[in-house]
Amino acid sequence: MTTEKRQALVTGGAKGIGRGVVHDLLEHGWQVAAMDVDGTALDALGEAPELTRITGDVADEGAVKAAVARLDWLDLLVSNAGIAGPENGPVEDLSLDEWNRRIATNLTGSFLMAKHCVPKLRAAQGSIVVVTSTRAFMSEPHTEAYAASKGGLTALTHALAVSLGPAIRVNAVAPGWIVTGDPGELRPEDHAQHPAGRAGTPADIAEAVRYLADAGFVTGQTITVDGGMTVKMIYEE
Repeated sequence: MTTEKRQALVTGGAKGIGRGVVHDLLEHGWQVAAMDVDGTALDALGEAPELTRITGDVADEGAVKAAVARLDWLDLLVSNAGIAGPENGPVEDLSLDEWNRRIATNLTGSFLMAKHCVPKLRAAQGSIVVVTSTRAFMSEPHTEAYAASKGGLTALTHALAVSLGPAIRVNAVAPGWIVTGDPGELRPEDHAQHPAGRAGTPADIAEAVRYLADAGFVTGQTITVDGGMTVKMIYEE
């Protein structure tokens, strides 16, 4: 479908990184559909004529199909929805229900969104940007379910890129420490440990998303946006 405005669908769009991506795309002239399970938080996004709010759970295939059906065309899917807290306690105490809950939202949700967005994205020669995490590559203790879901997203990204190209490009952004509140609330040493000199903000991820939306020769890649932390050797003194 030919249109003057490009349209993006951002999952998990009501809070945190997703909220930052929604506002950034709106500021750069996109029409944006923000999908989130939290309808109250969606209402708090503010008023904008180019913003559509969709309440729904990405782990529910019926809700995903209904959300995509509301859009006449689609140029960009930002698959960001996920359960944010990585801590799951000792693995021997991790219940199967809790494991499945994180996998369903963080990983299966991205599969379902891609599955049902493909026809519209193919028609627009559009792209997908998946928001994964540097925890796909490194871990703290007791984060097995979260790490597995994010590692799965990284693999899903390159698998989709190969399957859907050349009509649809698929890439991922792997955020590090992203402060969704006031960065000034962190200790100076929290910022200073980053080679870039500070922790990240949602605006840093939004900038990477916009780059990937237009990077016509980039597909199947995961771009790490972490202020350099994953390349820094750390030894306990």
